[in-house]
Amino acid sequence: MEPLDRSLLGLTGYRMRRSTSSSLSRMSSVFAEFGLRRTTFSTLVLVVDNPGMRQSQIAEALAIERPNFVQIVDELEKAGLVERKAAVGDRRAYALQPTPAGCALLERAMIAAREIDQQMTQGLSPEQIDALHSALKIIDINAKCSETSDERQISRA
Repeated sequence: MEPLDRSLLGLTGYRMRRSTSSSLSRMSSVFAEFGLRRTTFSTLVLVVDNPGMRQSQIAEALAIERPNFVQIVDELEKAGLVERKAAVGDRRAYALQPTPAGCALLERAMIAAREIDQQMTQGLSPEQIDALHSALKIIDINAKCSETSDERQISRA
């Protein structure tokens, strides 16, 4: 029996959405075990990897609107995983620092995330995984260029 979505399966965007939906669902359940969500996990990773970065820089890197990002940081701060400190040279801006508890939690969560990642790429060689990452990077760049191009075409109309 052929799948009902056989016509859609030939579209790269559809395949990406299907695999993204499945993988994010699995990752979400793993993060929940650590009291995290996808957005809080991603934010914590960037804060640990880049201590002292401004909130606005991390929000931009994660493509999260600033008002939404403030809520994410509030959640992490309330959990004792990050601290806000006045940014050097601009007391109006906040720099984010991981706490020892945040670093310890992230270490455990990252081990679990890597295990799930390995399960999801099971059957792929390291070269295939590298090729997949390269292809996804190109698709991301092309999609962003297409958005800009589409916006230009709309503004000309």
